[in-house]
Amino acid sequence: MSECLFCRIAAKEIPSSMVYEDEKIFAFNDINPQAPVHILVIPKEHIPSITDVKDLSVVGELYNVINKLAEAKGVKATGFRVIVNHGKDSGQAVPHLHFHLLGGRHLHWPPG
Repeated sequence: MSECLFCRIAAKEIPSSMVYEDEKIFAFNDINPQAPVHILVIPKEHIPSITDVKDLSVVGELYNVINKLAEAKGVKATGFRVIVNHGKDSGQAVPHLHFHLLGGRHLHWPPG
C-alpha cells in the first residue's frame, strides 16, 4: 500500500530510526517520543488496525519483538507499557496497525 506512511517507512522509502527488522516486523523510534523509550512496532504487511487482523499469529510475533526490544532497551526489569490504538477517537493517527512500546520512566495511569 504505497500511500501508507508506515508501509513506506517499512519499505525504507522514508527514513526512520530503525531499531529492529525481520521478514515480517519492523520497529523504529517514534519521532515524537512520550517516554525515554518509545518505539513503534509494526507488521510489514499492511493491516489498518487491530480489528483487521486475520492471522492472529502476527500479534504473537509483534509481542515477541516487543519483549526482545524491552530487554535490549533495558526496560524489561523496571516495567514498560504497550499501547495499541484503534480508530481516530483513540488517537490512531496512522491507519496501519502499530504497537507503542513505552518505558524508561514512571508511567502514570490513566495516560491522559
